[in-house]
This record gives sequence, C-alpha cells and structure tokens, in this order.
Amino acid sequence: MDWGTELWDQFEVLERHTQWGLDLLDKYVKFVKERAEVEQAYAKQLRLPASVPTLRSLVKKYLPKRPTKDDPEVKFSQQQSFIQLLQEVNDFAGQRELVAESLGIQVCLELAKYSQEMKQERKMHFQEGRRAQQQLENGFKQLETSKRKFERDCREAEKAAHTAERLDQDINATKADVEKAKQQAHLRNHMAEESKNEYAAQLQRFNRDQAHFYFSQMPQIFDKLQDMDERRATRLGAGYGLLSEAELQVVPIIGKCLEGMKVAAESVDAKNDSQVLIELHKSGFARPGDLEFEDYSQVMNRVPSDSSLGTPDGRPELRAASSRSRAKRWPFGKKNKTVVTEDFSHLPPEQQRKRLQQQLEERNRELQKEEDQREALKKMKDVYEKTPQMGDPASLEPRIAETLGNIERLKLEVQKYEAWLAEAESRVLSNRGDSLSRHSRPPDPPATAPPDSSSSSNNSGSQDNKESSSEEPPSEEGQDTPIYTEFDEDFEEPTSPIGQCVAIYHFEGSSEGTISMSEGEDLSLMEEDKGDGWTRVRRKQGEGEGYVPTSYLRVTLN
Repeated sequence: MDWGTELWDQFEVLERHTQWGLDLLDKYVKFVKERAEVEQAYAKQLRLPASVPTLRSLVKKYLPKRPTKDDPEVKFSQQQSFIQLLQEVNDFAGQRELVAESLGIQVCLELAKYSQEMKQERKMHFQEGRRAQQQLENGFKQLETSKRKFERDCREAEKAAHTAERLDQDINATKADVEKAKQQAHLRNHMAEESKNEYAAQLQRFNRDQAHFYFSQMPQIFDKLQDMDERRATRLGAGYGLLSEAELQVVPIIGKCLEGMKVAAESVDAKNDSQVLIELHKSGFARPGDLEFEDYSQVMNRVPSDSSLGTPDGRPELRAASSRSRAKRWPFGKKNKTVVTEDFSHLPPEQQRKRLQQQLEERNRELQKEEDQREALKKMKDVYEKTPQMGDPASLEPRIAETLGNIERLKLEVQKYEAWLAEAESRVLSNRGDSLSRHSRPPDPPATAPPDSSSSSNNSGSQDNKESSSEEPPSEEGQDTPIYTEFDEDFEEPTSPIGQCVAIYHFEGSSEGTISMSEGEDLSLMEEDKGDGWTRVRRKQGEGEGYVPTSYLRVTLN
C-alpha cells in the first residue's frame, strides 16, 4: 500500500505529517544538544547546583503533554521509540554516571545537516504538487468560461431565431428587415455551434488533465514524499541507535538501559508508520469522475409551437444543471468545520467505521464487567442468605438493581453501535469499488455460511450435532452479523496441513469461526473447500485457525 493510491485526496494530511516528521527530527537533535550540555556540566561537577538542569527534568520536558491514549502521534513507531528512549534516559538518570561530551555533538551535527537536506527536498515536492493543483484549477476555470460562453451564445441564437420568425410572420415588416433578421439568426446559430465545439474540446482537455492529475501526476508526487519520509524515519531511527552506541562505549554500568534505547531505535518501522498514517486518515471516498457535457443546443434546436412562447421550458433546467455542475469538487480546499455527532457521521466512511468499532469494543468490555459484577453480587447475596451473620442480603439489592440497569443500558448502546457500524461498513464497501475502479477488487465472500466444524467430525451421533445441523443459518445482512448460528470452539485437528496457500486479498474475519488475513500472507491449508466457498486455514505461527473465502486464496496441495 502506498500513499499515492490510498491517500490520493489527503494533500494537507501528508503536508502536516511530513512536517511533523521533520519537527520530530529537529526535536531529537535539540534533545541531544541539550543533553550534551547537561552531561558537560555533570562531568565537571560531581555535585550539581540546583540551577543546573538534570536528566530527569529534561526527560519530563520532552515527554508528550497529552495522555498516551489521546495522542494519535503515539501510533507511529518513531514517536513510540522516542518516548521509550526518554523513559530509558529517565531510568539511568539516577545512576550518576558520566556521558561523553562528544556524544550529542556528533549526533547533532549529522542529523542537523540531514534535516536541512530533507527540508529542501520536501519543499521541492510540495511546490511541484501545488503547481499541478494550480494548473488543474486553471483548466477548470477555462472550462467554466467556455461553458458560460456556450450558454450565452445559445440564448442569443434562440433570441435571434424568435425575432426572425416574428418578422417573417409580420405583414408590416419589409423584406429587407426579414432578410436581415434571418442573417442575424444564421450568424448567431453559427457562433453557438463554434462555442459548442470549443466547450466540447475544453471539456475533453480538462477531463484528460484531471485523469492525469489524479491517477498519475499526484500519485507520483505522493510516492516521492512517502519515500522521502521513510528515508527520514529510517535515518532518525539510526540516530537513535547512534545515541545508544555512544552511551554503551562510555557507560558500561548502565548497559541495560542503553540496550533498551537500542531496542527503541530498532523499533522504528518506516513502512509501518506509512501504513499507520493510511489507517488514521484514509477517507474512503471515491475519486471524482469526469464532468458531463451539458448540451445547451437542445433549446436552440427545438421545434417552435404554441407552448414555446415566452420563457423556454428548458431554460430553468439548463440553469439548474449549470449551477449544479459549478459546485467546486476540490479535495485540496479548506475543510469546513463540522459538528461532532454521536454516530461519527461527520467523519469519512473509513474513519467512521473505525471509531464505531472502538466504541463498540469499549461498550462490550463495560458490559462484560457489569455482568461479572452482577454474578459476584449474586454469589455474595447467596452467602449472606446462608450465613446471616456475615451481612444483610437486602443491603445488596440496590447495587444489584443498579448493575442490572447498567447492563440494560449497555445492551441498548451495543445494539445502537452495531446498527451504526453495519451502516458505516456498507458505506465503506459501496465507496471502495469507486475509488479504485481501474484496479482489480477482491470478490465478495460467499453468501453461504462456512461449514460447521462438527459436520466434519465423526461423532455424528451426538445430540448436539443433530440439533445444530437442523438449524438454518441466518441471512447475512452485514459484516458484523455472524455468518452462521453455531460453531464449535475447537476444530478437529488434522495430523498435518494438506497444503499451502497465499492470501490474494485482505479479509477481515469479524464473524465467529473466521480469521483475518492480510494480502500476501502465507497460510497452511487444513481443509479443502467442500463446495460452499469456504476453506479452513491455519496461520503458520500457530496463532489461529478458521475459515476464509476460497476465492481469496491461491492454493497449492501437498
């Protein structure tokens, strides 16, 4: 996944993210510089005056001010490594060990120089992107100008035709006036045809430029920015590593802390950070399609009749169509402030789905907690009833009632968020095909339920299996709805896999009995498709086993 494909409409997001990356690089350089100053003062005096900053105060200064769960930047491995590095510095600050003065200077000089190079490269890429935006916007303005001229000429031609027709029917008009009016009508009609041809050519040119802009020009610029940002992140991770290596040479006593800093440096994953940015800001909207040609000549060429006197019937419709087409479809403009809603409908479809999923998971955790508390209160009440000297059972009734009320409230909220989530997922699925219509898309999962694992077992005489096989699977109304009513917790484990398979598409196994898989993931084939469209697979690391759509796999049998 790359920025040019997934974040085609997030120009401002990429601008902020790349700037944040450079700011983080400068922040790290500044941190190392200030730390070097602290170490220089610490090396000169064993007992530091109160006015001299300590490592602990320095760490506190650079730790994030917001809570970790509320800070979206913490999702990036670069930021996580930086925070972990600060924590390691805070751990060994009390060891009163000396750190070489050259540590911060060497890192500062190298990364500061590299930061300037990255800033120049970033500036060049965004200037190129803005020039492309300006060119497309200028083309759109020219298209609007030619369209308005076409509309105006059509109206003038129609007016001239009406005048010529009126004079032709007027017995008091001279032949010269009639001929002059007909010539004027012919001239206006010719001008309208020329305007029509110009508008059509301008529309074709704009649609071609727009397709080049969205599918070639801007994706190339975004891919360059992604490559630049990943190189910067990798270099920043190397800078983290330089800090730990220098520390290990000078202070072997605090080697464990420095090893932790080294782990933090190696945890920087540029590719993963790019994926995180996509997950955080992917809108899920479809790219704008070509503009349609608006034929104003239909009014000009219509047959005169009694009903055509006065204002033409088609003129209001032309104006309405023109006003609709003038709506600015520009993903790079400033976004209007939106009102935050409970169902997160103010967010793009992809982000709405993720926020609703988070809320649903939180409500389910709260519901499970309340149910556990209810069970505990019931057990305590039973104990009080059997042993009155331990407590009054009636004293637990208010807490039990409160817990039951909370359970009912949470169940209603869970149902509400499940409905919103199903609607949001349908929006995501409906937009997914439009955004990448020129690329292949994964086939829909089979509508039938995957086979119950109990059906493949030899214990067919069990009463539970009979009851399970008699039940009909419910209809599939959304991804969150279970695709079958029952599924044994344990699969029948074969002695060994019967083959290997590779995931051709990503699959989100949100229903019971299915597992999620990523595109390109290698899996072990445990059971072939029985004709229902589902195949049982197992992750090679042994982390899970379940059913996935057969059409999503490329299978190789042993």
